[in-house]
Amino acid sequence: MQDQRAELDWHPGDVPVSRRFTDPYFSLHDGLAETRHVFLDGNDLPARFADGFAVAELGFGTGLNMLATAEAWAAHGATDKSGTLHLTSFEAYPMDADDMARALAVFPQLGARAARLIDGWRAGQTQIELGDGALLEVILGDARCTLLEWSGRADAWFLDGFSPARNPELWEPDLIAAVAAHTAPGGTAATYSAAGHVRRALEDAGFDVTRAPGHARKRHMTRARMPKW
Repeated sequence: MQDQRAELDWHPGDVPVSRRFTDPYFSLHDGLAETRHVFLDGNDLPARFADGFAVAELGFGTGLNMLATAEAWAAHGATDKSGTLHLTSFEAYPMDADDMARALAVFPQLGARAARLIDGWRAGQTQIELGDGALLEVILGDARCTLLEWSGRADAWFLDGFSPARNPELWEPDLIAAVAAHTAPGGTAATYSAAGHVRRALEDAGFDVTRAPGHARKRHMTRARMPKW
């Protein structure tokens, strides 16, 4: 993995906080509930799951979003043993395995799947099978470069960089345009952010954008959909 690593402080309750961006990796008010509300519900998942469905994410962090997505995939019932879910995440500052394990221990319902992730991560793997046909790839480096080189397209995007005010690089219009270029027709995107410039960047990139109720104390979040034609 690359030299730049996540540098952390810890909020009570074992919530990791980035020193670089002075922002927590997930909500202080139940990070798993936030993931389910913002990224799963925000992309109409698991209802849209089908064999070969592809999810992509800006900001891998602890891996919580992808683990929750794999859990939802496994529980969906429409999947079978031959079905595959493709998960791709872009991360510039990877977290150490021990820190990841500490953060994910707060969510024991993800334990078995989290163990797969942590074992692979500790071994230096960036392609990890999370079980039940969920295949994860983490692409390390600055997403402003690595996304341009990616050959895939996503059916759903999780836009989960740190706060736009603190991590503006992951919300630049050019990067949002690259997200759009790597979105399947009819694909979606969701983010906890309701910042006006984020919504405008999504609209300028071709998404139809709506505002939705946010998680916990956040009043609003953003949902977006790419037209099919």
